[in-house]
Amino acid sequence: MTNISSFCLVFSTLLTIFNPISALKSCEFPAIFNFGDSNSDTGGFVASFPPLNSPYGETYFRMPAGRFSDGRLIIDFVAKSLNLSFLSAYLDSLGTNFTVGANFATASSTITLPARIIPANNGFSPFYFLVQYNQFEQLKARSQLIRKQGGVFARLMPKKEYFQKALYTFDIGQNDLGAGFFGNKSVEEVNASVPNIVNTFLTDVKSIYNSGARSFWIHNTGPIGCLGYILANFPSAEKDSVGCAKSYNEVAQYFNYELKETVLHLRRVFPSAAFTYVDVYSVKYSLFSEPKKHGFELPLVACCGSGGMYNYNSSAGCGATITVNGTQITVGSCDDPSVRVVWDGIHYTDAANKFVFEQISTGAFSDPPIPLKMACHRTVG
Repeated sequence: MTNISSFCLVFSTLLTIFNPISALKSCEFPAIFNFGDSNSDTGGFVASFPPLNSPYGETYFRMPAGRFSDGRLIIDFVAKSLNLSFLSAYLDSLGTNFTVGANFATASSTITLPARIIPANNGFSPFYFLVQYNQFEQLKARSQLIRKQGGVFARLMPKKEYFQKALYTFDIGQNDLGAGFFGNKSVEEVNASVPNIVNTFLTDVKSIYNSGARSFWIHNTGPIGCLGYILANFPSAEKDSVGCAKSYNEVAQYFNYELKETVLHLRRVFPSAAFTYVDVYSVKYSLFSEPKKHGFELPLVACCGSGGMYNYNSSAGCGATITVNGTQITVGSCDDPSVRVVWDGIHYTDAANKFVFEQISTGAFSDPPIPLKMACHRTVG
């Protein structure tokens, strides 16, 4: 027994030396504060503008739940994995609970101030990143005043210490590229705008750090050229071997390169904080390049939509009421969303979001390669 115990001790020591992450304890995140667009919006957009119609939310919530999907988003799986409840949208005034954080993400949001601020499917949200940061500052200050005042709302606010201990998550940038593409800019012009977009992101993240944030989980942007709203609106774009719009994905990849460089810069400037860059692009692209391997089919075709080879039409979107041969019908979903990648031509299904989360949460697609539950800053000494 002594020899076995000694062997185990030596093996454990060597494992720790060669894989120091194994020696770290899981973080205890008491809250999440999320910033982003429709990829992580849990109700902000619909609290401000017309609500989503069925079949949005049908798979998991059995009703529209403020999410641009048939079910849960990646941020929902993040919260669940940390034993936290789903995040309430900051903009939602009905039944919200901010004890475990808040979600500032709003569909159609951008990092930079968009040229067109039109709250509609064809426009871009007024709640761009700087506004979301300002909302965060409001919550941070006013929540503590409410807690001091006591009463029924006090128990719905996060504790003061949560703001430093929380996980800060980011998934934004896709609409900045989309704003350029749909603003009649060439691919080259959109590409040229990327450094300014990323520099704005850097400025706002620094502000959030200066407000006390220390643990940052930053998603890059996905393969926009694989989504129906790009493929249907830019049919002449050169396709790659998978069928995605090659040059549009290349712009996304350039954005991701600049974003990663920015995260590395933040890490150098703020060494006491934890900045984790998460390669969501690679995981999402694998759903288009190897769908059968992962249990999916027809990856380029929207589950909920109407018309064309991608089942996407901006004037007859998911849940819309349209007239066909004199009869009004609702644009519905496919028979089995659980085997589909794209929900409505722009966003992903519950099943796809679950798959992406399961891949990125391990740390296999992160820099540094640290699992989600260990991606916190650690006090030295």
